[in-house]
Amino acid sequence: MNEGKLYLCATPIGNLEDISLRVLRILKEADVIAAEDTRNSLHLLQHFDIHTPLTSYHEYNKYDKANALIAQMREGKTVALITDAGTPGISDPGEVLVRFCQEEGIEVTACPGPAACITGLILSGLSTRRFAFEGFLPHDKKEREAVLQELVGETRTIVLYEAPHHLRQTLQLLHETLGDRRITLCRELTKKFETVTPTTLEKAVARYESEEPRGEYVLVLEGISREAIEESAREKWLEMSIFDHVQYYTKQGTDKKEAMKKVAADRGISKRDVYQALLEEES
Repeated sequence: MNEGKLYLCATPIGNLEDISLRVLRILKEADVIAAEDTRNSLHLLQHFDIHTPLTSYHEYNKYDKANALIAQMREGKTVALITDAGTPGISDPGEVLVRFCQEEGIEVTACPGPAACITGLILSGLSTRRFAFEGFLPHDKKEREAVLQELVGETRTIVLYEAPHHLRQTLQLLHETLGDRRITLCRELTKKFETVTPTTLEKAVARYESEEPRGEYVLVLEGISREAIEESAREKWLEMSIFDHVQYYTKQGTDKKEAMKKVAADRGISKRDVYQALLEEES
């Protein structure tokens, strides 16, 4: 018997008209639909008059259920995977099922469609050429702090997800860690009360001190410029004397001539200025 296949089916993130004709066909023809939340997905399927058997596949059963779904595909059944909203595999357990299928040699294909991260990005007004998708920040404090520190030097546009009850804390953490920079708050995307608000982190923090956050948010945050990174690094070097700065490199095995060249580049001065400062310090 031919082996089955896994279809990753993107579903609307709000507006039901965003579903594709291909996804509708696959959902009707599949042997089983694996859904993150069967109650939520049932509304979607009923709306489009789809009666394919439904089974749950979520964060808490993703390993055992992945094996069970693979067993069905081994028998020749076709599985359509959907998430609560958007594209499966993005900030949900779908990635585990995809990996298991690949390890077992089962074919996986995607029926692309809505994704909140891309929708928010293109509405943000910020650079779309390069971006980093972070999804939800980790709940674990230590892990969350590590991720935030990694974002300090991120030059790409950053895309985050956040629930309303965590929005205030997340905005405050971003402001405290990254400083003030441009951010676009995208709320309830594709839905009736969709709002897209370009602002700054400082203003966003102040706004939600008095305003109650409502709805699901996509936060699109400006990356730091390379010029700002260079300026920050230069400020750190300027806290050190030129003599100590040269010593920093020579202790690493760099010859003095090359060390002076690096110091000049780090501090934005000429090699002659470095040489003169060393003479004055040694005299």
